[in-house]
Amino acid sequence: MVILVLNCGSSSIKYQVIDICDAGHTLLAKGLVERIGLAEGDLTHKPVGKEVFHLHQPIADHTTGIRLVLDALTDSVHGVIGSLDEVKAVGHRVAHGGEFFASSCVVTDEVKEKIRSLFDIAPLHNPANLEGILSIEKVLPTVKQVAVFDTSFHQTIEAVNYLYALPYEYYEKYRVRRYGFHGTSHKFVAQVGAQLAGLDLEKAKIITCHIGNGASVTAIDGGKSVCTSMGFSPVDGLVMGTRCGDVDPSALLFIAEKEGMNLADINTMINKRSGVEGLSGVSSDMRDIDAAYDAGNPRAIVARDIYYGRVKQYIGKYAALMGGVDMVIFTGGVGENSWELREGATSSLEYMGIKLNGEINRVTRGTDTIISADDSKVKVAVIATNEELVIATDTYNLTK
Repeated sequence: MVILVLNCGSSSIKYQVIDICDAGHTLLAKGLVERIGLAEGDLTHKPVGKEVFHLHQPIADHTTGIRLVLDALTDSVHGVIGSLDEVKAVGHRVAHGGEFFASSCVVTDEVKEKIRSLFDIAPLHNPANLEGILSIEKVLPTVKQVAVFDTSFHQTIEAVNYLYALPYEYYEKYRVRRYGFHGTSHKFVAQVGAQLAGLDLEKAKIITCHIGNGASVTAIDGGKSVCTSMGFSPVDGLVMGTRCGDVDPSALLFIAEKEGMNLADINTMINKRSGVEGLSGVSSDMRDIDAAYDAGNPRAIVARDIYYGRVKQYIGKYAALMGGVDMVIFTGGVGENSWELREGATSSLEYMGIKLNGEINRVTRGTDTIISADDSKVKVAVIATNEELVIATDTYNLTK
């Protein structure tokens, strides 16, 4: 079954085309549509086994962008399918499912309305995700669609770990609580990691660290998420590229009063001007931070040490929460490719039974590898995440 996987942002569309069946899967193509709604847009189409195709032209909206993707998929030169009739289903990444969705589901009118009802608490992502669903309805009206939610995996978290110590009425009225994100990634790497390490997922205690420009850590006990670092929004928890992570709310009120900032200003600051970029004044990209660190930039040194240190704190916190840990997994752009991050986040944790093989750790980049020492009581691994495959698999299982 050929499945189109879409991840629609406010001005972009990431996509993959995967041929999947019970026996396995094959990636046919992937690509990216950028600068939707601007004067000049871009399509980068990467068919497996063929030359990359680039297109530069105005792309007015998501529907136009998806039409260009479908044209590329069926093109006689760089296409990967004979006709659109081969696309049997479309799977969508949807950022926020609130308390409505504990698992992926086939898109219906009711599902669309629930996604729309969450615009208030996911204003940057859910509108774009819904736009992708509505666009497919226009260009492939008979094809089934599936919504796969970033938050679903975390719906197993219990109230003791998802409630904030705020007046309970705000949970009752507005559902203000911890939701968590990156759920498809945490779920995938825990399953792959347990298999790699020979652990029984239903009995193992695993801490997954999805570390990139956005980052989160999740405690997984018996295959279920029991707590995660991101909260009501993706800004909570770890220090990230431009997000502040954990911070005393009183500090924000103090800054707002001193600087004459309104709520929109504060929201911009904690989401787009903070993190390692705000600390270092260098960049939100950890490769730039690493270069500045090596050059002796004192602010970059502090920023990277805080970035690494916050991951370590959450590993310790979640080991305590679960009463132990059998495996720690690193994934995401930084987690998969930065040996420095993995070393920094696990250093001095030998008392917990965590001990890296320094040589293997330093040469591992983006491949599924055990990087712990042979005598380490806790397995440590790098697992390449594949959220698109999770979306395709759920779509296949729900529509086949």
